[in-house]
Amino acid sequence: MADRRYAAVIILAVLAVLFAMREAREFIIPLVLSVLLAYALEPLVHMLVRRARIPRPISATFVMAALVGALVFGAFSLQNQVGTIVDSLPQTVQKVSRTVHGFAAGRGSFVDKLRAAGAALDKGGPQGRQSGPPPERPSERLESMLVAGSLGVMSGMGQGVMVLFLVFFLLCSGDIFKRKFIKVCGHTISEKKINVHMLDQINRSIRMYMGMMVVTNILLGLCSWAAFRIIGLDNAGTWAVVAGALHIVPYFGPLLVAVFTGVAAVVQFGELGPALLVAGVSLVIASLIGFVVQTWMTGRIAKMNPVAVFVMLLLFTWVWGLWGTLLSVPIAVIVKVVADHVDGLQGAAEFLGE
Repeated sequence: MADRRYAAVIILAVLAVLFAMREAREFIIPLVLSVLLAYALEPLVHMLVRRARIPRPISATFVMAALVGALVFGAFSLQNQVGTIVDSLPQTVQKVSRTVHGFAAGRGSFVDKLRAAGAALDKGGPQGRQSGPPPERPSERLESMLVAGSLGVMSGMGQGVMVLFLVFFLLCSGDIFKRKFIKVCGHTISEKKINVHMLDQINRSIRMYMGMMVVTNILLGLCSWAAFRIIGLDNAGTWAVVAGALHIVPYFGPLLVAVFTGVAAVVQFGELGPALLVAGVSLVIASLIGFVVQTWMTGRIAKMNPVAVFVMLLLFTWVWGLWGTLLSVPIAVIVKVVADHVDGLQGAAEFLGE
């Protein structure tokens, strides 16, 4: 009886945490993103502090200035390409719709039958149509969409600034949180030594994973850019950045890149052959770097169960939406690394492990 109550309490606690994470996503997502970026940039700050003898606040300032400069330079460099892609969206939609209509056209096709059934239902219920509210005018819908988009951009810029400041403060703080944790949790000298060793292993594994992820994504972006340039795909730089960013998402990221670049190739070349070539090349590059290099390096840090990773992907996508999709794998790796070194989390480590 006690075991059932304990299990029920655990289930309710997990559900409460998940719903709390979903409701507090505007606070938690910038915090998690800041911690991950701080782990990725910490080796650079550590190198400046140890080798160049530069104080940590100044080293963190240099690293953050370099990061912001790289982001600004990349945004200005890709501005024209992004504008070209946005301008070609109507043409892309028209070509894709014509292609889909060509596949679905034909007398007696399934689409025509659905249209006929819909028309029959409309004719059978004219009173229900008249009793509904008047349709919203297109101009009002466009205005509301523009306002919502502007507010979303402003909110995103504000959160981006908060993330940069929080990353800077985390880099400046160094190991202050580790010292506080040791001071609070360790009662004897032996316990403090064990906690120090555990935290060092956790930090080392997380930094290795974040560094590996940054390096492999940059490598994938460079390889994709070179391949797209050789094939002759327009806006190769922008598509390479998209490929590197979406490579974080397991399984679906490379597929989305293949679809996007394939559609862009169809619009540019007007033929199916180059589109298949571009999509195939992007999948090959993602497979070589993701399934060979990244899988081998991830196995050295934390051996993950593919099914558990996929479940974590679905879970965090439900909790945080697109940001959850992007952050699910790094969070899963961090949870696995921490669970491997904490006695009370062996169940989570077993679930996530191979």
